[in-house]
Order: sequence, then structure tokens, then C-alpha cells
Amino acid sequence: MSNTLTNGILTVSIADIGAYNRARFDWTGFITQVTLEQGQHTFCMPESLNSGEGSGGFGLCNEFGISRSIGYDDAVAGEWFPKPGVGLLQKEDDRPYFFAHEYAINPFISSFEVSPQSITYTVQPMEVQGYSLLLNKTLSLHEDKLTIAYELHNKGSKPFQTEEYVHNFIGIDGVQMGKDYELRLPGALSITDAESSYTTELLQLSEESLSFRAEPDKPFYCKLEVGEQRTADFNWELLYKPSGTGVRESGDFPVSKIALWGERHVISPEVFVNISLLPRQSKRWSRTYQFFTTS
Repeated sequence: MSNTLTNGILTVSIADIGAYNRARFDWTGFITQVTLEQGQHTFCMPESLNSGEGSGGFGLCNEFGISRSIGYDDAVAGEWFPKPGVGLLQKEDDRPYFFAHEYAINPFISSFEVSPQSITYTVQPMEVQGYSLLLNKTLSLHEDKLTIAYELHNKGSKPFQTEEYVHNFIGIDGVQMGKDYELRLPGALSITDAESSYTTELLQLSEESLSFRAEPDKPFYCKLEVGEQRTADFNWELLYKPSGTGVRESGDFPVSKIALWGERHVISPEVFVNISLLPRQSKRWSRTYQFFTTS
């Protein structure tokens, strides 16, 4: 089962709640494909082309708390802690939280309302150790743009800090990464915290863009620092140069960091937002994706 949003310009395929049922990514609004009807261009790819490998990511899927889980440090082995958009996860031992670990899950109860051009999810809170979270999430289409709007409410008695990002698994028309791709970011660009020398040798920087020196033959990862002089209204833009087809992401929040992951078939710019909520506080933020082509 899945849901489809369409407005004649974009068609967006969204997995049903629970189709993805693992402990990492938000189960709601799990976008498996975006099609730009002009030219039938597609943008979404799986995390891995090998069945059973990786954490099951696909397309545009978001995650909360990759490095700042809520309540994990408060819990002892066998107790539960909340992961927004997923459910209560069970802590196994005293090792630090690891985002890719397959923790036992007690799923949140979620519902949705859908129309041809929008879908709204409500994820009900489940109180545990003073933590209780209500998540509302709306995906909507307007012309060539897809907007994801979030509302996270702290219904519990404890404050918490976490972060959210979208792991954008993108490959335009299924074309592998290489010299025909360009990633643009507005502002002087630098690479930091590269996972290995392979990443810095693979990626080539100009003043406001990043490209490949060669086709990747294994995964790469780094963080991207962008200078203060920002001249565009997007956080990043990925362009496949032969067709002039691309996607750009913008947001209405201060960017806390930008990371970049990828391998031969996929690239993932990741824009993070910080979340800090006292009891009875809430936070709203949104991301907008624009899909375009000159072909």
C-alpha cells in the first residue's frame, strides 16, 4: 500500500505507515519516488542496491536524533526511550546510542488524512520516563515544489534536545554519480570531518560547488561548511548537467550543519535543524524541495 500526491507537475509516491518498520527513519511521510512529469524525470534511489544491506533508507526519508537521542542516557538496560516518528525503542545495555542499531520497537500510533495534493500525519504521544511527544507532519505540493512541514510538541514533564534531517537518497533518472553531477551550495564551501582521504580525493571544490573527480567505487562521507555570504534562497542544489535536471532544498530554519553521504548510485546532502523544547513547548519548521529541468 502507498499514497500518491499529484498536481500534474509532480507525482510523489509515499510508503504506507509501517511499510518501513525499522528503528532508524521516521515511518511517516516516507517518500519513495518523486517524478517530474515534464520529461518523466525521477529522483529517488534506495540506500543500497543490495537486498538486506544498510538501514532500509529510500528516497526522501527523515530521521530524528541521529546523534542526540531523547531519553537514552536516562534509561537503564531494558527500559524504553522515544524516537520521534518511530516509537519507543528499548535500550539493551550501557553502550552509547547508535543510530543504525536494530533496537526493539513499540510503534507509535499514527494516522493520516490525504487529499490529491497533500497528506497530514499525526503521531500520538506515548509517555515514558517523563518524555511524551506529539508529531504532526504535512506533505504538500505547489507547482514544482514539495513542502514538508513539521510540528513537534513536548507533552511530557522533561525538556529535551535533539535534531532532525532528511537523508536525501538521490540519483537523477537513475544515473550513477560522476563528472556529470554538480552540487551547488550558496557561499564559500569547504570540506570538514571527511571520513577518509578517499572522500577528499574524490570530491572537487570550486567557490560554491562540489563535483566528482571520478565515479565513486565505494561510500564517501564528510561535512560541508558554507561561508556566511549566502546569495541564494536554497541550502543546496543538485544538477545533472547533460539534461539540466535538478533539485534544490530550502528551509525556514537556521541550519545547524550540512553533511554529505553517497556512493556510486546515490548522493545525499543532509541539512540539520536543532530542536530544543521545554515542557509544553512546540517547534514548527519546514523544508521545500523544488524539482526542475531544462530538457
